[in-house]
Amino acid sequence: MNGACQENSFLNEASLPSSLSVQRIRPIAPHYLFNEKPMELVIQNLSKTYAGGVKALDDVSMNIPTGMYGLLGPNGAGKSTLMRTLATLQNADSGSARLGELDLLHDKKRVREILGYLPQEFGVYPRTSATSLLTHLAVLKGVGATGTQRRDIVTGLLQRVNLFEVRNKSVANYSGGMRQRFGIAQALLGDPKLLIVDEPTAGLDPGERNRFYNLLSEVGESVIVILSTHIVEDVKELCTNMSIIHRGRLLFAGSPSQAEKSLDGKIWAKSMSKDELRTCQAEMDVISTKLIEGRPMVHVFSLASPGTGFSPVAPNLEDVFFSQIKHNSQAA
Repeated sequence: MNGACQENSFLNEASLPSSLSVQRIRPIAPHYLFNEKPMELVIQNLSKTYAGGVKALDDVSMNIPTGMYGLLGPNGAGKSTLMRTLATLQNADSGSARLGELDLLHDKKRVREILGYLPQEFGVYPRTSATSLLTHLAVLKGVGATGTQRRDIVTGLLQRVNLFEVRNKSVANYSGGMRQRFGIAQALLGDPKLLIVDEPTAGLDPGERNRFYNLLSEVGESVIVILSTHIVEDVKELCTNMSIIHRGRLLFAGSPSQAEKSLDGKIWAKSMSKDELRTCQAEMDVISTKLIEGRPMVHVFSLASPGTGFSPVAPNLEDVFFSQIKHNSQAA
């Protein structure tokens, strides 16, 4: 969730004992930490190993400019570890991450003042409306000098994410897409300079996914938005820059078009029977298969025609993703 609220469930201020008071965080506008040049998040040699020897991040370095940045990888690749580290929720073993003059790994209080975070899953209190919950989160983050200002900010955010008409309904009863849009609203409290969203479209139907695409695209025009996902379509639709990560290692960094161009002339396709597929998988560098009208359509990586019936095809981002993952697995 938002940098000032690290737990996966929200507190209801009204439910707190009267002996406890909620500490209001007075925001410190860290303008001196950023100059007029476009912002860039610089990550260098970041590593993290969990107990048991699982290396979640292995010397990861990348430069992330303003705009939508896709972090693409299969489940367990290290994406969430990187997101949680940048969101100040866990420590790295080594390396650095800086946004302008701000040290994301060591100056955590200031990081939370400029951070918006939407985790993969988050909980909410039952019977709490969107207006009440977002207002409470605004209080916790110190957004709005007065109640009137805070109410205007909350109203504006609910309108922006297209939830104003259902603002008085319980967030717990929202659909998956509506709840994700509420998650973006809370992440945008305080006008963050860095927004992190982790697997935001998983489980959404196509309509909700498109609405979420449009919302993220609008947000990404002025801030750094890191989109962590295993869904290739998310990156293709939204991101001007991207990385592919697998087993904690950075495999590719660049634009989606650069990624596709790297495979020009190297992807061959053929529709075949399931029996042919088994032979093809044993003899060729098959990077992906999908069923089209019940028959496998096979994509093969090859510098020359791999055999009779194969045709060259323009590579897509899915080809890049699967070829990078497969070849990295073979090299391990």
